[in-house]
Amino acid sequence: MSSHPVAAGRVLPTMNEDGSRNWIRPRPSDGAWWKRRRVVAYTLMFVFFAIPHVKVFGKPAFLMSFPKREFTLMGYTFLPTDTLLFMLLLASIVIGIFLLTALFGRVWCGWGCPQTVYLEYLFRPIERLLEGGYTGSRKLDREGNFWGPRRLLKYAIYALLSLFLAHTFLAYFVGTEQLAVWVQRSPFEHPTSFMVMAITTIAIWYNFTYFREQTCLIACPYGRWQSVLLDRQSVIVAYDYTRGEPRGKASTVGTGDCIDCKACVTTCPTGIDIRNGLQMECVHCTQCIDACDSIMDKVGKPRGLIRYSSQEALAGKPRRFLRPRVVLYPVALALSLGALLFAMAIKESADVTVLRGLGAPFSEEADGRIANQIRIKVTNRGSDDARYTIAIDGVTGGRVIAPENPLLVGGGVTRETSVFVLLPRDRFVNGEHAITITVKDGARFSNVIPWRLQGPSGGAP
Repeated sequence: MSSHPVAAGRVLPTMNEDGSRNWIRPRPSDGAWWKRRRVVAYTLMFVFFAIPHVKVFGKPAFLMSFPKREFTLMGYTFLPTDTLLFMLLLASIVIGIFLLTALFGRVWCGWGCPQTVYLEYLFRPIERLLEGGYTGSRKLDREGNFWGPRRLLKYAIYALLSLFLAHTFLAYFVGTEQLAVWVQRSPFEHPTSFMVMAITTIAIWYNFTYFREQTCLIACPYGRWQSVLLDRQSVIVAYDYTRGEPRGKASTVGTGDCIDCKACVTTCPTGIDIRNGLQMECVHCTQCIDACDSIMDKVGKPRGLIRYSSQEALAGKPRRFLRPRVVLYPVALALSLGALLFAMAIKESADVTVLRGLGAPFSEEADGRIANQIRIKVTNRGSDDARYTIAIDGVTGGRVIAPENPLLVGGGVTRETSVFVLLPRDRFVNGEHAITITVKDGARFSNVIPWRLQGPSGGAP
C-alpha cells in the first residue's frame, strides 16, 4: 500500500488524485464558435509573423531594443528619458484590459492570447494528426507510451516550430536586419544572442510539449484577477443551471435539458466542468458552447444551454450596461490616452542630455585657468540626419573648445560630444559659475539648458 496521501477528489484538472499528471487531450468541437476563433487565430498568427517586417515612417512597427534602451511603436520611439510617456502607454494598456474584461469577460484568454492561439490551432492539431486523433492520444497516455515513434516525430516537429517562433520573437527585440546577420554567421561569433535564441526555443518547446494548459492554470495571474475585474453583469461563458438541472436522460420525465453526456468536459482545453459555475480555470474558449449545441441538436432541444451570458442574466435579472466600472474605466482610459497623445504631440524633435566630464569635476591649466569638461548627448528623434549647433553663454573672458560643432546626428541615432570651457579662477564664486548651453537645429529645434561650472571655492589666489 502506498504511504502517500490520496486526495478525496481531483484537486486540479491537470492532477490525478494520486498526484500524477492528468494529461488533458480535449476532443475538438467543430462548431460555429470554433470556426470564428480559427479565423481570428490564423489572422493573429499572420500579424505576429508580419509585424517585425513592417516599417512605419522608416522605423519598425514594433521594436523593443534593450541594448539601445529604446522602444519603437508604430514609428514612434520611446527613449529612456520618456518615462512619463512610457508610463502613460502602460497605464492605457492596463486600463484597456480592465475595460475589456469588465465588458466581455476573459475574451482575451479565449480569443487573443498567444498561449491559447498557438496551443489550440497549431500544436494540438499537429498532435491529433500524428497520434490518431483524440482517441489515439488518450490510448498512448494509457499505455505510458511517451517516447514512441509517433510522439518522437511530434516532438521533432514541435522543435522546428519552436525554433521558428523563437526567431520571430527575437526579431521584436533586435530587428529583422540584425537577426538576418546572426542567422548567417557562426554561433561562436555571437554566443550571447545565440544562447538567448536557444533558451527561448527550449522554453517554447517545453511550454507547448509539456507545460501546456498549466500556463493558464498555474503561471498566468489573469485568471485570479477575474474575481476583481468581473462583476455579475460581465459577459462570461456560462451554463444555464436553471434550465439544465436536474440532469438526466432526455427521455426521463422531470429532468432538465442537460443529459449529463459530459461533452462539455471532454472538449474543455483546461479540463474543467463548466456546469460547476464560474471558475478561475475557464478561459472562455467557447468549446463547451459548440459541444453542447451539437448535443442539443441531436436530442431535439433548443441551443444555448451553455452560452455567452452573465451571472445576473442567468439569475433572471435585467441586463444593465451602464454600471460604475463601465463608466469609470472609459473615463480613465480617455484621460490616459489623451495625456499620452498630448505629451507626444508637444515632444521636441530631439532630446539633449548634459553631463559632467568623467573623473575630477574640474582641472587647473598651466596658465591658472580652470577647465570644465561638459558632455552633451543629443538624440535625433527624426528619420533624417540633422546638424546641432552648440552655443555657450556666460563665458566672457574665457574660452570654449568644441571639437565637433555643429554635431552631425543621424536619424534615430544618439551621439555624444564633449565641450571644454576654460575660465579665469576669479570667475568662480563659492566654487561655481553659471552658464547657459543652447543646442539648436536651425529654426526647428532649440533647447536652452542652465548649467553650473565647478571650480575652486576660494576664488582668486
